[in-house]
Amino acid sequence: MKVILAEHSGFCFGVKKAIDTAFDEVSFNEGKTPIYSYGPLIHNPQVVAQLQSKGVTVVEDLEVSYAPGNWIIRSHGISEEVYGLLEEKGAKIIDATCPFVRRIQKLVKEYDQRGYQIAIIGDPSHPEVIGINGWCSNKGVIVQSKEDLEKIDSQQPLCVVVQTTMSLVHYEELVVAIKSQVQDLVLFNTICNATKERQEAARQLAQNADAMVVVGGYASSNTQKLVTICRGENPTGTFHVETAEELDIKKLRQYKVLGVTAGASTPHWIIKEVVARLEAIE
Repeated sequence: MKVILAEHSGFCFGVKKAIDTAFDEVSFNEGKTPIYSYGPLIHNPQVVAQLQSKGVTVVEDLEVSYAPGNWIIRSHGISEEVYGLLEEKGAKIIDATCPFVRRIQKLVKEYDQRGYQIAIIGDPSHPEVIGINGWCSNKGVIVQSKEDLEKIDSQQPLCVVVQTTMSLVHYEELVVAIKSQVQDLVLFNTICNATKERQEAARQLAQNADAMVVVGGYASSNTQKLVTICRGENPTGTFHVETAEELDIKKLRQYKVLGVTAGASTPHWIIKEVVARLEAIE
């Protein structure tokens, strides 16, 4: 059996920055001050568990569970309101927001203040999208499908941004529809380059491998996009796992060439374990 790892897989720049920031804070703090993360730092339960074992407490509701201490802003970012609330309460803020997400937050704030409608192409339940919308007073129209375009006032100027991990193909389909509906339009393709490269590498590998193993958190949006892309090329031969222990060896044994890709929040050690387990299949 041959195992091929996709050229672009695993940690992206923003995730690596967030993790390095969090572990540096743990190291420098030395247990002197409580450390909190507003929501899971990244969408990988193994990494989140590592941080929790070192004393980082994940808080989902600031109003209910605020306590004095050092607060790490997750890589997906938070709303302006929550950021202001932390400042108001006197928290020490360690901002691990992905720089590409931070740019989108600044764009929607700027164009909202200039009187534009804001459209955010993405998943309305994703923390990145929720956070971005919070920088234009939650007035943005979240566009996940063409049906959502009905919420846009075609007579008003419109600024469009997109979730950093969105499928490029899906984004382009929606942009065509938006262009046919709105004349006064400013478009920002804010899908990060790492996402584009990862998706294209996965697509190419899926076209040439007998089967694909996608490694990453089940709650990870960018990992789910990789699963969708690989299933588009190989509907029955795509397998999604979080760890090596979840690999279905009996099923995978039938393939001669296995491709492996991994989401942006998947640490190298998990990818390495998956590849080693696959290479050990007789």
